[in-house]
Amino acid sequence: MTLVESPAWLALGRHATNLRQRHLRDLFASDGERFQRFSRRHDGLLLDFSKQRIDADTHRLLLDLAVAADVDGWKQEMLAGAAINHTEGRAVRHMALRAGAHAPAEVRAVLERLQACCDSIHGGAWRGWSGEHITDIVNIGIGGSDLGPRMAARALAAQQQPDLRVHFIANVDGADIAPLLARLNPRSTLFIIASKTFTTLETLTNAATARAWLLATAGDETAVAQHFIAISTNRQLTRQFGIADENVFEFWDWVGGRFSLWSAIGLSLALAIGWRQFEQLLAGARSMDEHFINAPPADNLPLTLALLSLWNTDFLGAGSAAVLPYSQSLQLLPAYLQQLEMESNGKRTDRAGQPIAVPTCPIIWGDAGTNGQHSFYQLLHQGGQLVPCDFIALRDADFPLPGHHRTLLANCLAQSAALAFGQNADELRAAGVAESLLPYKLFPGNQPSNTLLLPALNAYTLGQLLALYEHKVFCLGVLWNLNSFDQWGVELGKQLAGQLAPLLAAGSDDSAFDSSTRGLLAALR
Repeated sequence: MTLVESPAWLALGRHATNLRQRHLRDLFASDGERFQRFSRRHDGLLLDFSKQRIDADTHRLLLDLAVAADVDGWKQEMLAGAAINHTEGRAVRHMALRAGAHAPAEVRAVLERLQACCDSIHGGAWRGWSGEHITDIVNIGIGGSDLGPRMAARALAAQQQPDLRVHFIANVDGADIAPLLARLNPRSTLFIIASKTFTTLETLTNAATARAWLLATAGDETAVAQHFIAISTNRQLTRQFGIADENVFEFWDWVGGRFSLWSAIGLSLALAIGWRQFEQLLAGARSMDEHFINAPPADNLPLTLALLSLWNTDFLGAGSAAVLPYSQSLQLLPAYLQQLEMESNGKRTDRAGQPIAVPTCPIIWGDAGTNGQHSFYQLLHQGGQLVPCDFIALRDADFPLPGHHRTLLANCLAQSAALAFGQNADELRAAGVAESLLPYKLFPGNQPSNTLLLPALNAYTLGQLLALYEHKVFCLGVLWNLNSFDQWGVELGKQLAGQLAPLLAAGSDDSAFDSSTRGLLAALR
């Protein structure tokens, strides 16, 4: 029996038939304790899910579904180091990266080396080939080797180290790296090449360009060792590149790319914010790990987010979900969560190799408030599509300026309320709106949302927030009975790109490809 055939799933389906007809206005009117009933706190973080289209029965039935799917059993399997990434035969142990004193010896050893590297650069001991201090760090990676540290460095801009600038390059398009190199000094620039296998095409293309740029000034290949660090397990290729073994930092096959911020992949972030702040990031994630492991299901924040996402996707029919941080510093969080959620759970095949009978991961998108209000919120309010939202707000501003933060928070609260409750014809008439304009000014409301309140944005709370979403992804993978930790869907495009690159040369035989691809190749030639 599959999960969708289980009594718990069928009970939710029957319940949804009735609840779909109820408006959030009615749900709030019938329950004066709704906020208290549907909000949870952990270690300073508040999750308000009272604006979700659920009632007490929905919550109970969703928790029954978590029991039926054996979320707790899978959690224990992950903690025990079982190969729950079954298609690749790998354990899933990213929590071990932030386990502090309980981390494995190999993790602690790499963290000690990373700290020594940070101290060397921040203290001025690390010098370039001409003896100059390092002033700029360039992280070259893609996907999980870029999005995590890039997003976190942007989020923690208020804590960044003085006199050291950290940059990120990912796209193989020369328009990404060329303008940056034009602004930098090769005598004081240090590159971090983040690629587990040291074969990632985009990363190695950019790395080769950076190497040639350095040598065009240095003129001596020995300079590479003073200006390049690698995050990789392939020592043979890093040596061929010219990177000294002591400047190669490893991570392990039980660390997936999109869960790797906490590993050596986070070196660029540690350089941006300082080692003590990086340790606070790990500590915040560890706090959420402990909550996820120990909190009962009804109070478990990651499980709650997962169950609500499944409810909205599979029982209310939402095809997308918006992440709306009311923090400019968190502007890159939606892009980070796109990879975390869609690469993990955007799958149609279950663990037994059978098609999953229901939609899985919704499309994740969003932007920082208040910018989004002047862009896509029109559709959220009056577009007729169900789009659940995660509002994220900070009690205290990371860049406090008079008048700014109060206005920002007022907009966040206003938008979540307007989306939930809307505005009906009687209210518009009472406000003096002409009858001819009523159809255009109606706000249907009934858009579900969560609101996450952080006391402030710092390394610790960012660690909590990211670990919260990581564990949400795990729970959803269990609920849908899929493997959240492989990503075979990215492989085919890579293979075809490798075949097509040589065909862009004139005179190449492209007869194996379809007529569209052949026509485009001809136009490009």
